[in-house]
Amino acid sequence: MAAFAGESQANRRYLAFAKKADQEGQKQVAKLFRAAAEAETVHALNHLTRAGKVGVTEANLGTAIEGETYEYKQMYPEFIGIAKADKNSEAQWSFTVANKVEEIHAGLYRKALDAVKAGKQLTAVDYYVCQTCGNTVEGSPPDVCPICGMPKSQFKLIT
Repeated sequence: MAAFAGESQANRRYLAFAKKADQEGQKQVAKLFRAAAEAETVHALNHLTRAGKVGVTEANLGTAIEGETYEYKQMYPEFIGIAKADKNSEAQWSFTVANKVEEIHAGLYRKALDAVKAGKQLTAVDYYVCQTCGNTVEGSPPDVCPICGMPKSQFKLIT
């Protein structure tokens, strides 16, 4: 699982590096970072699957609910407290918006789990994600993100 964690972190790091390289006009460097990020994803998924951590959808939803619930009830509140004590407003903002979104994710996963347990398909809807805070919404994005205040244009349709 340490290998999975390392590869997963490398993927996210390289995507952040690619975004920065794009902003600096380094298109080929950005492309290289995205290629390496994709390879790290392959590695991470190989490790996770071979470790037996990918089950049937019902079990996977349960695992997702547990993880998201831990994050919004325990992990992020603790991190927010540390950031406040350290007077680190940037970290506090990041942890606070993530905390709010993790609770939303847990709710969306619960809805999906209820459908799966009932032997039904989850109702087909579009999902949008705010590119500033990660707020995840069903249907249509709001005019203004209720978590970070960004406009509707910051929401990305997930396909």
